[in-house]
Amino acid sequence: MTKTSWPELVGSPGHYAQDMIHRDRPDVQIPVLVVGTQVPPGFDDKRVRLFVHHDFNLKVALTPVVG
Repeated sequence: MTKTSWPELVGSPGHYAQDMIHRDRPDVQIPVLVVGTQVPPGFDDKRVRLFVHHDFNLKVALTPVVG
């Protein structure tokens, strides 16, 4: 089964999370964004947006999901 979310990565360093997502899904793009960044609406099954805290050493703030 293809993985579509990574709740276990919340609180992890952003670079580590990006590596783990890429390991599971080398077919997706993984833009790293600071929480609060405006993003255009729309679903993309080849993208996982990785939202990190700017003031907490870029740790993952939200569960990364495909879309």
